[in-house]
Amino acid sequence: MLSIKVLGPGCANCRKLEEVAREAAASIGVEAKITKITDMREIIAYDVLKTPGLVINEKLVSSGRIPTTATIAEWLRNTQ
Repeated sequence: MLSIKVLGPGCANCRKLEEVAREAAASIGVEAKITKITDMREIIAYDVLKTPGLVINEKLVSSGRIPTTATIAEWLRNTQ
């Protein structure tokens, strides 16, 4: 099972990123545990300067934007 973390304070962009990440995982049929991280100390520990951030299996893959479903799906495929 993949670990996906959405980093951010809970803003609209953070919620949208979580939705897109769920869609991406479902689109390629992978099981993923999606966790929202809202604690700023934890977010900063991933070297995120701008939210929302996306972490897949403890690797920061995106920050400050909402990637497309296809892009996230590709990252998930490459992580397996």
